[in-house]
Amino acid sequence: MLLQMRQITKTYGNLTANANVDFSLRQGEIHALVGENGAGKTTLMRILYGMEQPTEGSILLNGTPVVFSNPTEAIRHRIGMVHQHFMLFPSFTVAENIVIGNEPKSGLAFDRAEAVKQVEALCAKFRLPIDPQKKVADMPVGLQQRVEILKVLYQGADIIILDEPTGVLTPLEAKELLVIMRSLSDQGKSFIIITHKLHEVMEIADRITVLRDGQVTGVLEAKSTNVEELSKRMVGRDLLPMNKKPVSVGETVLQVTDITILGEKGKPVLNKVNLRVHAGEIVGIAGISGNGQSELIQAISGLQRIDAGEIRLLGNPVNGKSVREIREIGLSHVPEDRYQWGAAKEGTVLENGMMGHHKTRSRRGILQGGQLREMVSGFIRQFQIKAGSQDAKVKYLSGGNLQKLIVARELAQQKPLLIAAEPTRGVDIGAMELIHDELLRKRDQQGAILLVSSELTEILKLSDRIVVMYEGRIAGEIAAEHATEEQISLWMAGGESHA
Repeated sequence: MLLQMRQITKTYGNLTANANVDFSLRQGEIHALVGENGAGKTTLMRILYGMEQPTEGSILLNGTPVVFSNPTEAIRHRIGMVHQHFMLFPSFTVAENIVIGNEPKSGLAFDRAEAVKQVEALCAKFRLPIDPQKKVADMPVGLQQRVEILKVLYQGADIIILDEPTGVLTPLEAKELLVIMRSLSDQGKSFIIITHKLHEVMEIADRITVLRDGQVTGVLEAKSTNVEELSKRMVGRDLLPMNKKPVSVGETVLQVTDITILGEKGKPVLNKVNLRVHAGEIVGIAGISGNGQSELIQAISGLQRIDAGEIRLLGNPVNGKSVREIREIGLSHVPEDRYQWGAAKEGTVLENGMMGHHKTRSRRGILQGGQLREMVSGFIRQFQIKAGSQDAKVKYLSGGNLQKLIVARELAQQKPLLIAAEPTRGVDIGAMELIHDELLRKRDQQGAILLVSSELTEILKLSDRIVVMYEGRIAGEIAAEHATEEQISLWMAGGESHA
């Protein structure tokens, strides 16, 4: 056995993140680690990578006990990790990012030509073509992830940990990543993949370890299991089928007319975009990241000024209005980046949960602390948010648990329009089921929802109408009942419509 983690326990005060966890990895294996948010997956891998120390337990590498007090020691033992949020320098070239920390020198100076040569050889060896002299800032997310993988390969990693590797990738980029992983495993590299996407797990993994509440509930051969069994082991119950009622469309809640936003050198990032969302419907926006979806939702929510066109919410022009004014007219917003737009990391669970509710839960300017605590306690119960207490800082929550808190907070606003941008990013399958049900409940109560998701299956599952964006324009629009994954993918890539 290449790697063995034996009886790993990790406690933080009264919280047990891992309880007597056994995990193993064979050479050339792709081993998936799955479980609900807060199940202990990332903690276990942080221990393996030297970012955390176990309270109890041991790690064996090729049968020899090892202790990693920091990531440098893990790297020295040929263990590399590609984090969920990439750790690249955008202004550096591919080669500079890959060799950083191990730069080839000519005398005392950095030998740029030798770095390019070494990266070209690395790309050829592992059949991962990329331009070593291209700036990372000019590359799509899928290629940036390839740079991260090449970086750990350059460091000599034989074991590669991937944390939510397809979370920010398009469907085509995700499929390409799976091909790359299989190719590298055929060359003897071993992978540990942390993910919530069970269909990808079934497609790529050799074995699967399931965690629930910090404990192992199963170690399964992928060829001998299925998505249903994995789901049940993760959440401890069978998942219920989604109940989507026929759409009943009401008045126009959001109307976007010919809006344009100019970027660098006057090039439009949004080019005469037209869009309507009615009460009682979910309009899904699909598109490869960077095609104007972010600018569109930021313009609607008041985070981005537009250069031309008009946005109306409930018939009211909102051009130039502040975020607060637009929210008061009738908008709630689950932002695509929970850390940048959705939360104050240094704030507590209570403070983040009450954001936007404080005006309705105050009397003569004094916050009603008891009411607010009761409200946030309801969020925690309904969405099964794992937090030490309401007074714990949200920076200590897992990404999925913070996401659930933000979704709960914004749904509770009960505004006529909800922008739900990547609402299930980083959440487990049980929470995804709950969030989908809550979005449909809002729609059935004549709420209007603008859904932006990089998950095409989510768009197809929830939407009543689907709009596809490409290079700042609407590339196509179709009723969800007539939509196919092939047609949507074609529009996402800039192909012509035949619908």
